[in-house]
Amino acid sequence: MLPLPASAMYILTALGEEPSHGYRIMATVEELSNGTVRLGPGTLYGALKRMVGQGLIEEIAERPAPDLDDERRRYYQLTGFGQRVAAAELDRLATLTRAARRRLPAPPRPALGFS
Repeated sequence: MLPLPASAMYILTALGEEPSHGYRIMATVEELSNGTVRLGPGTLYGALKRMVGQGLIEEIAERPAPDLDDERRRYYQLTGFGQRVAAAELDRLATLTRAARRRLPAPPRPALGFS
């Protein structure tokens, strides 16, 4: 399963605290990425379908506030398998980051620009 596509890791992270519906997942991914990742509806729902098929997430029938919610919304949550895969991906990325920091030169510091 590894490496995960960045979009899948963002979706797993977005679902890390609580179940969520598609629109909220899109907004959370954008927030987590500081606006650098924007998942359109087609991309998001394709990824969700694929991730359900892989057992990383599951669709749930339970709604947080059924009386205040749009019944057309589909809610998703992480599975135990999805949590383990996300943890393995985090370990993989941490290992890569440590190796890269040891081997790659530090970027040059910007000049202070005193006149």
